[in-house]
Amino acid sequence: MVHITLTNAGKRFNKEWIFKALHVHFQQGMHYALIGNNGSGKSTLLQIIAGYVSLSKGTIDWGTIDAVSIFKNISIAAPYLELIEEFTTLEQIEFHKKFKPLKGQISNKQLIEIIGLPAAAHKQIRNFSSGMKQRLKLGLAIFSDSPILLLDEPCSNLDKEGYGLYQSLIEKYASDKLIIVGSNDPKEYTFCNQLINLADYKELN
Repeated sequence: MVHITLTNAGKRFNKEWIFKALHVHFQQGMHYALIGNNGSGKSTLLQIIAGYVSLSKGTIDWGTIDAVSIFKNISIAAPYLELIEEFTTLEQIEFHKKFKPLKGQISNKQLIEIIGLPAAAHKQIRNFSSGMKQRLKLGLAIFSDSPILLLDEPCSNLDKEGYGLYQSLIEKYASDKLIIVGSNDPKEYTFCNQLINLADYKELN
C-alpha cells in the first residue's frame, strides 16, 4: 500500500515560512484536499510531494518508493506544467508514454475520445484553447499507470462541461489512487475524504 508521510515539515523562502510544523500522513485509496488562501503553500507542498522541491525543515517519507523512482509513481496536472506546443495530441501522448505508461491498456484513440478531443488528434497543441490543454493535462495524469495523483487547481480554464468531465474521470478511473488536490474551489475536491488547511500551519511572525 502506497503512503506518504511528512513529519515536522516546513518550507521557507528567504526568511518567510510558507508553512511550518506540518505533520500529515497520506495513504492510497484516500483522497485529500490542500486548501488555504493564495500563498498558503498548496502548490509548493504538491511540488515537495512530487520531489520537485525540497523541504527547509522536517522530513518526507514515500514509504516503499525509492527516492530515485518517485517520478514513476506520481502523476501531476498543474497550470505551471507545460505541454509541448509543437506536438500534436497524439505525439504528446506518445511522448508521455515514454516516461509513464497508460493504465488499463487504454489506447491513444480511446484516451482522446474520453477527454473530448477526437477532432484534435492531429492538431498542434499550440493551436489549442486553454481549456483543451487542461483536458489533455488531466487525461495524461489520470490515465498514467501510477498510484499517486497530484492535482493543482485541476479545473483551471475549464467550462461547466469540463468540470463535469473532471468529476467523471476521477470517479471512473482514479478512485483507487492516492489523490491530493490543491485548490480553493470546493467543486474541485468534492470527492476528497480529508481537508488540510495550510493556513493552520502558517507562522505569522
